Amino acid sequence: MRIGGRAISRGSASGEALLCGEPISFLGGVDAKTGVVMEKGSPIEGKSVAGKILVFPRGKGSTVGTYVLVQLKRNGVAPAGIINASSETIVAVGAILAGIPMVDMLERNPLEVLEDGMKVAVNGTEGFVEIG
Repeated sequence: MRIGGRAISRGSASGEALLCGEPISFLGGVDAKTGVVMEKGSPIEGKSVAGKILVFPRGKGSTVGTYVLVQLKRNGVAPAGIINASSETIVAVGAILAGIPMVDMLERNPLEVLEDGMKVAVNGTEGFVEIG
């Protein structure tokens, strides 16, 4: 199934979906050295974002979160791709600087059509997601 959306950060990636139903703060919420989510109470606390297609509503928190995404990439523990319901500047700029393919504003809510572990591909150049 192909779902159209808005291209945010160019490139393409595929992998297992990791869903988080709440906004993510990369500054203080994700360990830049390991890629493990440290934010207390997060639905994905203790899970690694490394190599996953990270699906969440939007980012939150400090603009320094942009640089955490870059550090994740430099350390080899970044998400392979990002899908947001509606992106905001912090995550969008971080994905662009880190070269992480990203889309948002899909025709269908990604948190309703995707499940953890589902194989998904992100095309951040043309602005779509493929499931399966």
